[in-house]
Amino acid sequence: MLDKTSLKILREALEKLDAGFAALPQFDARVPGAERVADILAATAERLHDNFPYFHPLYAGQMLKPPHPVARLAYALAQWINPNNHALDGGRATSTMEKDAVSGIAAMFGWRRHLGHLCGGGTMANLEALWVAGQLVPGKKILASEQAHYTHARISSVLQLPFASVPCDARGRMDLTKLGEMASRGDVGTLVATMGTTATGSVDPLAGILELRQKHGFRIHADAAYGGYFGLAGNLGEEARREFDLLPHADSIVIDPHKHGLQPYGCGCVLFRDSAVGKLYKHDSPYTYFSSTELHLGEISLECSRPGAAAAALWATQNLLPLVKGGEFAHGLEDCREAALDFHRRLEKDARFVTAFPPEMDIVVFAPRAESVSESSERSRKIFDAAARKNLHLAVAELPVQFFEANLGAMNRDRKTLTCLRSVLMKPEHKDWLGRIWDILGEATEEVAEKR
Repeated sequence: MLDKTSLKILREALEKLDAGFAALPQFDARVPGAERVADILAATAERLHDNFPYFHPLYAGQMLKPPHPVARLAYALAQWINPNNHALDGGRATSTMEKDAVSGIAAMFGWRRHLGHLCGGGTMANLEALWVAGQLVPGKKILASEQAHYTHARISSVLQLPFASVPCDARGRMDLTKLGEMASRGDVGTLVATMGTTATGSVDPLAGILELRQKHGFRIHADAAYGGYFGLAGNLGEEARREFDLLPHADSIVIDPHKHGLQPYGCGCVLFRDSAVGKLYKHDSPYTYFSSTELHLGEISLECSRPGAAAAALWATQNLLPLVKGGEFAHGLEDCREAALDFHRRLEKDARFVTAFPPEMDIVVFAPRAESVSESSERSRKIFDAAARKNLHLAVAELPVQFFEANLGAMNRDRKTLTCLRSVLMKPEHKDWLGRIWDILGEATEEVAEKR
């Protein structure tokens, strides 16, 4: 089930890497516990059995996408050297790879000039973007939608900046009227536009947000950690297409290559449109920067030590699968969205389920139909368990009843939130496996109905 054929490719690449250091005198590395490595690795494999099959198409729960084989291999290859991309002296080749890879991501958003780098993930990337915003507009409020990732409120607290949530509309997008009211008070420094919420994949109305920026002068930070790559997809809806096309007008963008970018955890990326923000990072650390006069990635990042292996993996992946519309990488995203649209259509036509709004990317939320929201919520959890016993792994989410209002019919609204089922169809294989997924969901739903 797991890819093992690529190990031959890794061995060949290791031989090539080793040849690059042939001029060095031979030495015997000290490996403590060498005689027990095989036993410990076997025990590690046993312990790792206690996981859901994140790599398999029947896993459609959380945002877990297997890295591309070339990313795994390049990451592993770099580990034999273990470069550190904080300083150029600690990661010469991988620092150049990082700059190239990050420039490729920036070009995807239409930015030729930019400042950016890789980091541990979306949370660290968003922290850095909001830290820069706080330096440029000190003391002013940060706004994000009620459906934005919870880390924005937490980050604002860390940065000691005021934070407020903007209500959402019935499709999980930021309410522009409410945003206008809040921005008119003159105390907003930064607005976080979420380009693909983690719960439903909703895309905030960037066109309207840009108009309000013209009026009120706040910065715009685009949290595209999950959805950023979907700008390459050719089958987005008209509204989402418009919003993604406007991303070049944001002041900063965050994207997570370890989600749709086919990378191992953790690999996030933060980008700034104005490279002059680099002056905010200025510091003097001579014990780190002892021999190079070029700009170090560590001089434009909040993080210090960062794995050069992550840069090697991303560089290799983007060279194999360029970030261009109509390319092989983009087709994979289109397959994910098509799977979600197909799944949503099936749910809409089936009287056993209630759906929310159609997916803007590849996330679908739904719930079993029942006499009340409470009963539906209870059944959602039971279907979740029943499906898992059949090896179909979904997720459970708590969402506003407002998101389902148009399809609830006579259901008693006895709660303000509905515990629903959530599917993240982020593997291209989900398109081909949707029939099997649908059959298992049906079996699990009938099993729960029979036990009522």
